[in-house]
Amino acid sequence: MDLLRQSLLDAPIIEKGEYQYFVHPISDGVPMLEPELLREIVIRIIRKAELENVDKIVTPAAMGIHISTAVSLMTDIPLVVIRKREYGLDGEVSLSQETGYSESEMYINDVEAGDRVLVLDDVLSTGGTMKAILDALTGIGTEVVDVVAVIKKAGPNKLDDTEYRVKTLINVTVEDGEVVIVNPYGDN
Repeated sequence: MDLLRQSLLDAPIIEKGEYQYFVHPISDGVPMLEPELLREIVIRIIRKAELENVDKIVTPAAMGIHISTAVSLMTDIPLVVIRKREYGLDGEVSLSQETGYSESEMYINDVEAGDRVLVLDDVLSTGGTMKAILDALTGIGTEVVDVVAVIKKAGPNKLDDTEYRVKTLINVTVEDGEVVIVNPYGDN
């Protein structure tokens, strides 16, 4: 059974101004995340992502952490979390992220030139956060081996006119207060 697909079809919709927003355990932490759903997502990521010779999994805080932790445990690839807090450690790199909702600074530690990384995130929406992360990683001199987002909100995003390609597990949109599955197998 496709738990991810069903969980999205069952997701509650809330209105934020003119924007209809689905509430989902992967993107929001509520409703409760069932282990079966997380396990299905992790298995699908491991099957879809290019993992050979990846040195580190890189994920932005906060909603990428649970997915990336589970993938790290299953693959024995170390995990780096991009934080919204500055620590001032040697080699820390800051980046500005812009989403459809906000603008803020994020900080990367423990990623160096020559590292081969897999970037994982929960949702690709506007592409603002992902583009900022990929630009920063490229600027550091890392090799971005692959990029995976669990859910993609269909429509144009800031990665469309770049060389960056993001694999997704499922693509959706919200129409008339309901989640609509646009591509049940995501982008490759």
